[in-house]
Amino acid sequence: MAKAPKARTKTRPKPSRAFQVGTLPSREDVVAAMTEHPELDGKRDLAKHFGIHGDMRTPFKVLLKEMEGEGFLARSRKQIRRTATLPQVTALDIPGDADPDNLHAYPSTWDEAEGEKPRVAVLVTRTARVAPAPGDRILARIDAGDGPLPVYTAKPMKILDKPRRGQIGIVRVDEDGARLVPVDRKQKEMRIDGGDLGEARDGDLVEVSVKFSGRLMIQKAKVVAVIGNPKSEGAISMIAIHNLEIPYRFPASVVREAEEAGEIALKGREDWRHIPLITIDPPDAKDHDDAVHAEPDTDPKNAGGHIVIVAIADVAAYVRPGTALDREAYLRGNSVYFPDRVVPMLPERISNDLCSLKEGVNRPSIAVRMVIDAEGRKKSHSFHRVVFRSAAKLSYQQAQAAIDGRPDDKTAPLLGPILNPLWAAYRTMARARDKRGPLDLDLPERKIILDKSGMVADIHVPERLEAMRLIEEMMIAANVAAAETLEKRKTALLYRVHDTPSREKLTALREFLTSLDLSFGKAEAVRPVDFNRILAKARQDNKIEQVSEMVLRSQAQAEYAHENYGHFGLNLDRYAHFTSPIRRYADLIVHRALIAALDLGKDGLTDGEIAKLPTIAQHISQTERRAMLAERETSDRLLAQFLATKIGAEFMGRVSGATRSGLFVRLLETGADGFIPASTIGQDYYRHVEEMQALVGDRTGEAFRIGDTVKVRLLEAAPVAGALRFELLSEGTRVKPSSVKRGSKRPSRSYGPKGRRR
Repeated sequence: MAKAPKARTKTRPKPSRAFQVGTLPSREDVVAAMTEHPELDGKRDLAKHFGIHGDMRTPFKVLLKEMEGEGFLARSRKQIRRTATLPQVTALDIPGDADPDNLHAYPSTWDEAEGEKPRVAVLVTRTARVAPAPGDRILARIDAGDGPLPVYTAKPMKILDKPRRGQIGIVRVDEDGARLVPVDRKQKEMRIDGGDLGEARDGDLVEVSVKFSGRLMIQKAKVVAVIGNPKSEGAISMIAIHNLEIPYRFPASVVREAEEAGEIALKGREDWRHIPLITIDPPDAKDHDDAVHAEPDTDPKNAGGHIVIVAIADVAAYVRPGTALDREAYLRGNSVYFPDRVVPMLPERISNDLCSLKEGVNRPSIAVRMVIDAEGRKKSHSFHRVVFRSAAKLSYQQAQAAIDGRPDDKTAPLLGPILNPLWAAYRTMARARDKRGPLDLDLPERKIILDKSGMVADIHVPERLEAMRLIEEMMIAANVAAAETLEKRKTALLYRVHDTPSREKLTALREFLTSLDLSFGKAEAVRPVDFNRILAKARQDNKIEQVSEMVLRSQAQAEYAHENYGHFGLNLDRYAHFTSPIRRYADLIVHRALIAALDLGKDGLTDGEIAKLPTIAQHISQTERRAMLAERETSDRLLAQFLATKIGAEFMGRVSGATRSGLFVRLLETGADGFIPASTIGQDYYRHVEEMQALVGDRTGEAFRIGDTVKVRLLEAAPVAGALRFELLSEGTRVKPSSVKRGSKRPSRSYGPKGRRR
């Protein structure tokens, strides 16, 4: 009888190099083992191969994770493998914030399944014919080195035109196949090969990736996603996301790192779970990163004072410097908010779960305890790393209704012990704010409401509630406390700064106010109170719309900086963003700075980050401006789409800008912006008078200036471009033509008796 065959067993390969079993291997050892033994495709196999056990398991896992982040290893589920190697000639992208004297780059195209993009050192000699700079895309010859670990260097061959990270456009099928008509008119059309159309059909709005074809590296498009109906809101927000290159997909390594994050241990933190902090947010808020509490101060030396606590989600405990989460958060800079979606700075596992201060759930926090006197001034403060449990999640409307005498079942028990002390503390702080005199430019913000299909259902101006002002005032106080603490500790930080208006803008404002018979002091040093005084006078004279618009235009733009020059609008000497680390990278930096300065843990600001603060400040200021532009562009497109069915309708609006080309008008009801070409206005020669911010008729003196209320008719709406064109139906105000400064400026346009250009 034949013997039964023996069962096959998986034999463990012997370490192939001179390696001492039971010690932590080097990166080279790991790569060499995986190269010689491809069957080693998991952490467990590798651990057995190297004899890892006991206390060595944790540092070994850390080593593999670091190698994954460095681009040497790739993981899919439980399998680990070596990443693909770069071809000898490839296209590379040099980051915009790279050191010009020590350039590095990443491959322009890379399969995320292969793990992190490998970093490539770009070698540029003094005599090199091709000298790239930060932000360039190059074609380069690659050298991976001779060792088991690829150490990539690149010799630039050519600087390439750098297409956007992602593009969208309309598919147009033709006799030769298909082409992509880009939404952005500045981009060129690209061909789409038949096999690269996917499920896209003629007329679809699609997202494409760009590939290079042939020796001439001709750009072609490959459909990666069908966005759908170009008229839908989802498609409209995607236009802004792509046109402004906003990263909206998290790399697999970032998602994986977020999913692997667990609850933070409470050990080593102060236990504040007995303090009934609550969150007060918009009703549709998905994450809650700040909680507040107030109570009367029992110290007899501070009669009438309060203790105010602001607790902020401890994002720094989860997002450590140098991790994939940290790199992606820096790249994004901030979250971007659209009517239908949020493009978050951090994955949902972090922003909506672990770092969201959910009701009744233990959450780690960095909190500031502030002692406020009876006049609302901060006497002292201290920062603490704590764990607390939110006592309630309220909306602004809920909290306000309770204070106004209309509590519901949830707020009724909170009114006496929690809400009333909060409001009492706020009202003293509000008195201190009024004495400080920040810029009082309270402009209405419209909110776009969508229906279930993602189309515009309504546009309204939300009521400005005292509950909103309460949260704002307490957040400002916490931000000031953070800046003061870090300055006192002589710790580097990022300030939130707002410069004083420039001399040129002040001159333009004074000239405009003079044309309205309003005076503005000629002192070189202006303060917010000077603007508040003129705004109050404008309200009395029924000129607030014109003056508010021009005061807003005279202001500098707030930004981030590693050096302090104060916040003019808030009238504060020092100010930092501390209260929203879930959605702003600047706040995360400030949290790390506080952790380092106050010795609150080992996850504080590193020396490497301190050295890069000027670069970080510049980058996140740019991402903030990008987010604001994306939100504004999307609103413009949505409103144009909403009004596209109302061609020929008449509306009341207000002149929001005057140029030689024509007038910009903002509709009163919807806030939609449109344009009136100068060639369609009146029956006169119209001149742009800069000091009046107006178009003025040379013969009649008919004037249209910023802030004027006018009636218009909608002639054209272009939703994809976000553009509206109006016809002016109102007559302007009259001024004496002889009183207008002529200067050397040519008329805006000349017209015949029926408004036609002569």
